[in-house]
Amino acid sequence: MTASSSPSLADLLHAAVTAVGGTERPGQAAMAEAVAEAVDDNSHLLVQAGTGTGKSLGYLVPALAHGERVVVATATLALQRQLVERDLPRTVDALQPLLRRRPEFAMLKGRSNYLCLHRLHEGAPQEEEQVLFDPAEPVAPTPAAPNSKLGKDLLRLRDWSDETETGDRDDLTPGVSDRAWSQVSVTSRECLSASKCAYGAECFAEAARERAKLADVVVTNHALLAIDAIEGAPVLPSHEVLIVDEAHELVSRVTGVATGELSPGQVNRALRRAAKLVDEKAADALQTASETFERLMELALPGRLEVLPEDLGYALTALRDASRTVISAIGNTRDKSVQDEDAVRKQALAAVENVHAVAERIVEGSEYDVVWFARHDRFGASLRVAPLSVSGLLREKLFTERSVILTSATLKIGGDFNGVGASLGLAPEGTGGEDSPQWKGVDVGSPFDYPKQGILYVAQHLSQPGREGSRTDMLDELAELVEAAGGRTLGLFSSMRAAQAAAEALRGRLDMPILLQGEDTLGELIKTFAGDARTCLFGTLSLWQGVDVPGPSCQLVVMDRVPFPRPDDPLMSARQKAVEEAGGNGFMAVAATHAALLMAQGAGRLVRASGDRGVVAVLDPRLAKARYGSFLRASMPDFWYTTDRNQVRRSLAAIDAAAKAEER
Repeated sequence: MTASSSPSLADLLHAAVTAVGGTERPGQAAMAEAVAEAVDDNSHLLVQAGTGTGKSLGYLVPALAHGERVVVATATLALQRQLVERDLPRTVDALQPLLRRRPEFAMLKGRSNYLCLHRLHEGAPQEEEQVLFDPAEPVAPTPAAPNSKLGKDLLRLRDWSDETETGDRDDLTPGVSDRAWSQVSVTSRECLSASKCAYGAECFAEAARERAKLADVVVTNHALLAIDAIEGAPVLPSHEVLIVDEAHELVSRVTGVATGELSPGQVNRALRRAAKLVDEKAADALQTASETFERLMELALPGRLEVLPEDLGYALTALRDASRTVISAIGNTRDKSVQDEDAVRKQALAAVENVHAVAERIVEGSEYDVVWFARHDRFGASLRVAPLSVSGLLREKLFTERSVILTSATLKIGGDFNGVGASLGLAPEGTGGEDSPQWKGVDVGSPFDYPKQGILYVAQHLSQPGREGSRTDMLDELAELVEAAGGRTLGLFSSMRAAQAAAEALRGRLDMPILLQGEDTLGELIKTFAGDARTCLFGTLSLWQGVDVPGPSCQLVVMDRVPFPRPDDPLMSARQKAVEEAGGNGFMAVAATHAALLMAQGAGRLVRASGDRGVVAVLDPRLAKARYGSFLRASMPDFWYTTDRNQVRRSLAAIDAAAKAEER
């Protein structure tokens, strides 16, 4: 096809939007033009596209038109499904006549997301007995199907394996517990490899990788993108364009992948798996080191370890050395008495190698790592190590040899892109040099009229939140706002304890349903919340990005306080200190930026459609009074701003009355 006969980007976008039943929007067209320019120039782009812009098509259409392979990495399962099940099929169908070719697409996830047929049919090498029968249930005199939850899940997985075409855990409905899935899946380290596995020709994970190699568009997740970058061994097919959607989440996901953890439970599991494969001397050395480590962890108090205590250093050195010996021993011994030995060896090696890697990393003590003790109510203490920053890693691994497009509804923090850019390893816009990639930031706006559709109310008369104690004035304010709104409230709290306290208090005061995160699955809670206008839903940080409820069911979004990271958060406080030691403002660069991103996401729950109306209420006077308040407000949608409590109550009552009139 000659250049003169090529369809214009506007024609392609029109065809795609029509195919998905959408509406063309100026912001979407501007985004598509900016993406096309960046891809053609092999440059980098940060693009903020507000809710309702249609950003998926804004990047898919120019990427498909370019004709080179594209990887799209997202943070959430919901968006992956939307892309693969709705947007891409319709877009490809619509563009095929214009492009005169049919782009192929595929989804690719980490290996542990796919059913492993070897595990399923040969059994998982286990150091603990599976509980397939519930001792509380009577056992039939003749052989019967397993009656425990685990047993029933495994039976259902076996049946599903004969039906599924993908083996993808997310295609199994309803799902199964993590414990059940672990019996039928493997990590990349545990995999026997297709060439050695009896089921290699039928492997779901290998089939997904082969489909990805042939696809023009590969949809994956941030975690797999991080693994591809960090581990050096490519798991994604080569590509010319990388599009990172929900890019505000990328730093957090990469940090998670780069974080190592060591707990007594992990070490004991590794020991049990390896003991049957090595000589007694090697196993005894690892057991002794394990027992020493466990005794120290029993006394561990949560917090950062700026200097490694001498006794912990000795224990970790012993773990490192003993695990290295065991790794060598596993490689040099064969035990034909162990059924399916290769799988047993792989699982044992993976467990011991993880112990060795984390222990060695902490003992070596890089100045670029943060080490701390954490304690879980159920699982006890663990030792963790994470990078002080992932910006250098991202700059080196992400922005080389390909065009990178990063997009989200919230990338401008405090009014510009430089804060998010810095977290990605980018110099301020327009100042990049040989060691820092050049990039451009574009805000294509939102189709919504935020000043007319929403109010940002800050309750500046309330007491300032402290670390301890209940805020009775805040609870009074919350009750009055919810009552004025007639329910219809999404309550976003900075801690689960605060969400529980608020739910308990309001259930005793108001005659309307108050749902609480954790009392049912998130999907069921959102379904109930959306189905009854009088219902309220209270939850914590994970809700801030997971709720999409347009219409009258969500007309009041409440945040109890500015969500700064906890002062005792080891990683965040270490990052803040590092910025200050370098001469910067650690509070603004770390704590305020963290809070701004969360508040922007939280406020974005209110207006999800052109007809939505409502109030975002922040019950923390610091947003109005503190010097950093304007920075935080500049990161949120441009709602009409007020501190007048009476005006807000009248507005909520009017919105409630209008919604009830429409419902009639």
